[in-house]
Amino acid sequence: MLRPWQPPSPLPTAIAHKNTPPRLKFPRASASTTNASEEDDNRSQPGKIRRQVLTQQGRGKLDLRSDRDFYAYPRFVTHVDGGFISALTELYRRRLQSGSEVLDLMSSWVSHLPEEMEFKRVVGHGLNAQELARNPRLDYFFVKDLNRDQRLELESSSFDAVLCTVSVQYLQYPEQVFAEIFRVLRPGGVFIVSFSNRMFYEKAITSWRDGSDYSRVQLVVQYFQSVVGFTEAEVVRKSPGGRKGGGGERPWYMGLLELLSGSSKDPFYAVIAYKNFKPVYE
Repeated sequence: MLRPWQPPSPLPTAIAHKNTPPRLKFPRASASTTNASEEDDNRSQPGKIRRQVLTQQGRGKLDLRSDRDFYAYPRFVTHVDGGFISALTELYRRRLQSGSEVLDLMSSWVSHLPEEMEFKRVVGHGLNAQELARNPRLDYFFVKDLNRDQRLELESSSFDAVLCTVSVQYLQYPEQVFAEIFRVLRPGGVFIVSFSNRMFYEKAITSWRDGSDYSRVQLVVQYFQSVVGFTEAEVVRKSPGGRKGGGGERPWYMGLLELLSGSSKDPFYAVIAYKNFKPVYE
């Protein structure tokens, strides 16, 4: 039976030690200099947002309805094809560790985790409780609209891995969400963002809708770069023809021919980074 998600109690605030020695006094810098220096220091701290990637226009959507309303009814369908799902499951098999704690962000009724791997805890997040309740790998789940409130009611440094599958295109404030993910990851924890070229067009942000496959990959890379402390993002690509690695955009008519012939397949993209450092496992 699926257990309801219980948010952790607030962490206790820090208390200064009574034997703390008095602070030395130094001449004060001007207010403008001090504020600028403090702002630079804040932006250089791990987990802080160093810059905003998206413009206000780039965050816009065609459908202005609440995302909770849009996802009010469950969609028990798969949003990508079998080739994509196989590639993603294999990636998880290679990058995740058995016995770890996993947060499946923006999840659904389908799990892409390898069946043979056991995890200490898998927590799911999404916008439809009926879908999440059908997901066989979730121990807990919670419903939250990250475009309304980016805060995650989860303890800091409590997960070894965070996953986001074919959903990053709907985030209007990805910088804040990625900063929250950094916070809940343990040092050395991995964040895997995977996507294809499918989307609910009216709910994807403008910067995603107007981009190419290449520019969307670079956009997600910039999301990682916007938060201090993530390692250099690694990109994994797999073309519909089975070729891995880089490569530019295919001619537009190739996609049209595949669509008309019924042979169109979903390309696979994943962008991966770690909190602070990439661990080495024996």
